[in-house]
Amino acid sequence: MKVKRFFAADMRQAMKLVRDELGADASIIANRRVAGGVELTAALDYEAPRLTAPTPGLDAELKKTQERIVAARAELEVGEMASHDQPLVNRQLFGDSMRHAARQGSVEARDLLDRLIQEPVEPAAPAAASRPAAERSPAAAAVEDASLSAMRAELAGLREMLESQLGGLAWGQLNQHKPKQAGLWRRLTQMGLPAEVSQDLLRQVSDVSDPRQAWRMLLAYLAHRVPVLREEPLDAGGVIALVGPTGAGKTTTLGKLAARYVLKHGSQHVALVTMDTYRIGAHEQLRTLGRILNVPVKVVDEQQDINDVLADFAGKRLVLIDTAGLQANDPYLRGQLDTLASQGRRVRNLLVLPATSQHRVMKAAYHTYKACGLSGCILTKVDEAATLGESLGLAMEQGLPVAYLADGQRIPDDISRAVGHQLVSRAVSMAGNDAPADQTMADVFAGMMNSQRAS
Repeated sequence: MKVKRFFAADMRQAMKLVRDELGADASIIANRRVAGGVELTAALDYEAPRLTAPTPGLDAELKKTQERIVAARAELEVGEMASHDQPLVNRQLFGDSMRHAARQGSVEARDLLDRLIQEPVEPAAPAAASRPAAERSPAAAAVEDASLSAMRAELAGLREMLESQLGGLAWGQLNQHKPKQAGLWRRLTQMGLPAEVSQDLLRQVSDVSDPRQAWRMLLAYLAHRVPVLREEPLDAGGVIALVGPTGAGKTTTLGKLAARYVLKHGSQHVALVTMDTYRIGAHEQLRTLGRILNVPVKVVDEQQDINDVLADFAGKRLVLIDTAGLQANDPYLRGQLDTLASQGRRVRNLLVLPATSQHRVMKAAYHTYKACGLSGCILTKVDEAATLGESLGLAMEQGLPVAYLADGQRIPDDISRAVGHQLVSRAVSMAGNDAPADQTMADVFAGMMNSQRAS
């Protein structure tokens, strides 16, 4: 018997490592959550030991789950027509046979597993079950709690494995019965667009038979859907604050905007403000920029609050505010966002997002900083990003207009206004020619099923 441990960020990646190294006949004998992900222990030629205290209820439920999965696989192979119930996924994209299998396999199996996790089956040990809870020893109660926790973890892992397998089945059905739709979906995924956005776009061209025409229409729909600021914020003037996570490029972007304004309107009408007293030397960096551009710079601190500083710069047409990038749970960040929110429409807040971040990281940043009221966003580090679709997907999902695109360190050259069709063209050119593998697409479909279950 060959036994090996595998570490990964989530259960799906860990299962893929097991399949790649030990093959499809490997058995998962243990799993647990660890710092940074999960740990799986897998074995080849493993014979599971018999339980000393059998759990008939759990065995019966798991047997029913296996029977339903086998039935779903059989229906997929013969291509039986589905019922007219509400489909789990889009009818035009996936076809009837996959929809029936996904509905039968994923909905029933996952609901069953959810029910087992929420209502775990009690062990069938008569002596322990007959005793009142008060009469059980602390050691026995601890062992029972540990067993139930292990059972929940095992069932959660099984549910995630089922979602991964059903995702592969769904993608296989789409690729077989609607290859043109599958090719378009693969290209959208290659751009980095989230699955939900890709699905909505594909609905718009479901009746177009020519792949080239469908692709052009998709890009046109995408360019129309990406929200952008119609009016340049610098020309509108007023007070603009740049907020965002650490390392997003807020100070560099502020320098680009200030230099851009000075070149166009002169230095007498602009001022710089920093609320970043957290980083060592942060305000000195902005003072150096102010000396180069010949514009005044002030710091918001204990001696001067933001109202006093803005009152001093009341005669300026444009005031740019730099803020500190901190962790989401930092109390200083919460106070900073509350200060900006208290200004209301007096201050326009632009969220600075690095295009190199993952979609879920950018989404978390949006939900953190939306407390201060966001007027739009600036995408930075575009020159370092592999794709642009994650950023555009977030803008579309949250209705957050894109104001500027920054793609370098040069001040003020490496920044430009955001235009819908130019953003889409840039996203297409960054995608390259390496199409996502079938396993990647299967993971996309599995993620969609997981999102639908969570919602």
